[in-house]
Amino acid sequence: MTLTKLHQQLWRSAQSLKSKLPLLQSETQRLEAIDALPFIEQEVLKADWPVWARENQLPPMGEWRTWLLMGGRGAGKTRAGAEWLRAIVNADKHFLGDAGGRIALVGETYQDARAVMIEGESGLLAVHPQHEMPKWIPSRRRLEWPNGVIGQVFSANDPDGLRGNQFGAVWSDELAKWPYLEATWDMLQFCLRLGNNPRQLVTTTPRPLALLKKMLVDNTTVVTRSSTIDNKGNLAPGFVDFVTAEYGGTRLGRQEINGEIIEDREDALWRRSQLENLRVRISPPLKRIIVAVDPPATSTANADACGIVGAGKDSEGICYVLADETLHNATPQMWAKKVVELYNRLGADAVVAEVNQGGEMVETILSMVDSTIAVRPVRATRGKWVRAEPVAMLYARGSVRHVGSFAKLEDQMCDFGPDGLSQGRSPDRLDALVWALHELALKQQSVPRIRPA
Repeated sequence: MTLTKLHQQLWRSAQSLKSKLPLLQSETQRLEAIDALPFIEQEVLKADWPVWARENQLPPMGEWRTWLLMGGRGAGKTRAGAEWLRAIVNADKHFLGDAGGRIALVGETYQDARAVMIEGESGLLAVHPQHEMPKWIPSRRRLEWPNGVIGQVFSANDPDGLRGNQFGAVWSDELAKWPYLEATWDMLQFCLRLGNNPRQLVTTTPRPLALLKKMLVDNTTVVTRSSTIDNKGNLAPGFVDFVTAEYGGTRLGRQEINGEIIEDREDALWRRSQLENLRVRISPPLKRIIVAVDPPATSTANADACGIVGAGKDSEGICYVLADETLHNATPQMWAKKVVELYNRLGADAVVAEVNQGGEMVETILSMVDSTIAVRPVRATRGKWVRAEPVAMLYARGSVRHVGSFAKLEDQMCDFGPDGLSQGRSPDRLDALVWALHELALKQQSVPRIRPA
């Protein structure tokens, strides 16, 4: 008997049991029935995703082009995406799709796509049984299945990289974090044209973005929702209890746990639509570059993050936000090293460091890592809202651009009201941004040197 025929026989045996599982009254009875199978049949059943999936992890029936799966963190979105592609590749009739010989995987970056969608604990390589396992060729960013289907990995950092390609199925992960969202999405729609039933799956924790809102009312899109709580049984003990106790009911919790689209605060200083209109792919030559750091008072598990933001200004007076390297639970040595790394990478002129929490110690820590960097200490004498208002005016005048996407920083910007962030945490990233842009645009500067292009 060939391996294929053996697998088909075992699959039929497993399917026979699968059909009986819904008749068993309890989870214990179902597990006992599976345990009674021979080991090899158990393995086949374990690889049968519909046996284990929740309903909101399976593609809806009916005619659709786009399946939008919005969920909280750890809600099982990646597993659903990997299993959907696996079924499409193997022409599983229950998944109503057609790979057309070629599929695409699109992540925020190549590194994210590889680490999560392909090599992650719930990624493509983890969900395939050995006889179906695709060959992963990292150097070519390519997957090759035994049946000839080809998968290509793309980055939302490079929309033009999609030109000239065509696919029968596309899996797009964490779309709400894509740096060039509209451009990448538009290119993908022109590529989805192979096979008899080309389809795409979007797995993402949502943000109130125009594209997501447009998809929600598109009659070719179907939507499923999943929360972190739904997947509690597959997460570390205590995790769900902790995050719901810490963030349940807050704006952040509703977005990151429940997977809800949370609109901008009415009293926030910034709007997402405003930031989208100020986004660019590259900056022009800059005549001054600053790295700003807002150190926390401690480095304990519950301490504030260390805000680290890089920004520059061109000869026309336009400021460009270049980087957000904010660190959590970082020791002074860790954040100082990160600041110096960013300083050198950007070729910065100075580090602006808030010293309210550490005084001269902040300068000392930075100089211990690199004594050659220029450090400008600043001390906050006014509240965060008052300091942020003039910076918000720079955005309102169109005097600031974001080079790429800074999702977590922009979340804080659009959630910052007169009373701070809605969940009560410190706006660490925003604080660093305010210091950087204040130094570049709101403070009398000496004549800077001109940097080469």
